[in-house]
Amino acid sequence: MAIELKDVENIAHLARLQLSPAEQQEAQNSINNILHMIDQMQAIDTAGVEPLAHAYEASQRLREDVVTEHDQRDVLLALAPNADRGLFLVPKVLE
Repeated sequence: MAIELKDVENIAHLARLQLSPAEQQEAQNSINNILHMIDQMQAIDTAGVEPLAHAYEASQRLREDVVTEHDQRDVLLALAPNADRGLFLVPKVLE
């Protein structure tokens, strides 16, 4: 499949792009190269290939789930200009 220059002009119009004739030609070549590559990939026989959930069959290394930060709520609330019942109070911004 290949696109014509009029197709590139239509796409540019829909995308509200102003392309010079040289840019239109470059866009046409780029799009045609991409479509050619897609055609090549679709021509590959994948009948015996099982789908993968991920390209790399690897397991994630996980760290041990331990507490590294301790509760500092009271210390941080003491720094706030306004706080009430464990909540930060901020000025009303919407009416």
